[in-house]
Amino acid sequence: MKQRAFTLVEVLVTISVISVLAALTVPVLSNARSRARSVQCVGNLRQWGVATGLYMNQNSGAIPRRGQGIQPLTVIDRSADWFNCLPPCIGLPAYRDLVARGIAPRPGDNSLFVCPEAGEQGAQGRFMSYAMNMYLSPWIRPEPHNISEFDSPGQVVFMADGPGGYSAAVPSSRQYSVQARHAGCANVLFIDGHVESFAADYLGCGKGDPHHDDVRWLTGTQGVNQPPLD
Repeated sequence: MKQRAFTLVEVLVTISVISVLAALTVPVLSNARSRARSVQCVGNLRQWGVATGLYMNQNSGAIPRRGQGIQPLTVIDRSADWFNCLPPCIGLPAYRDLVARGIAPRPGDNSLFVCPEAGEQGAQGRFMSYAMNMYLSPWIRPEPHNISEFDSPGQVVFMADGPGGYSAAVPSSRQYSVQARHAGCANVLFIDGHVESFAADYLGCGKGDPHHDDVRWLTGTQGVNQPPLD
C-alpha cells in the first residue's frame, strides 16, 4: 500500500501547534520551579526558626546577636552572632567554620544559608542570603534582647530574605534592605518560629518600614537600641 506523505501545509500546521504548546508550557514550568524554590526558602527559614528556639531555650530566652548592622558582613569570628551560634543547635557547622574549611556558602549552594533564588546582588562582604532583623540584639546593646521583652513575639521579625552580603537587614532604600525575590514577595521568619510571605510593597522593600502591626521590625524595648534607619 502506498503511504501518504505529509503535505507542506500539514507540516507547517503541526509545527505551529507545537510552538503554541511550547509557549504555553514554558511559563507554567518556570512558575512551578519558582514556587518550588520559594517553598525551599520557607523550609530553610523554618529550620532557622527551630535553631533559634533551641538556642533561646538553652540561653534563658536570650536572642542571638545580629552580627554587623548597616555594614557588609566582614566580622565572622564572634560566637554569639546568629550565623555562628545557631547552626550547631541543629547539628550544622558555624559559618566561621565553613569559611575556615574553604567551603563558605555561595549562590546556588544547597545550604541553609542560601535561598535558592538568591544571586550575588552586589555583595561586598561574606555571602549569606538570609539576614536577621537589624534592630534585634545589636552589639551596642550591653546584653542581647530576650524573648521575655516582647508581648507578641509572633509579630516581631527575626529573619528575612536578605541582600546577600549582610548579616542583618530591614526594609530600606539602602543596600541592606530586605529582598523580595519570590515573585515580588519576601519570606519572613518571626521570633515565635512561624514563617510568612509578604509582598514587597507591604514590607517596604527598597523603600522603608511602613510600620505594620503584624510585621514589626523596631523592638520597642528599653535600654540601648539600634536607632531607626531609613
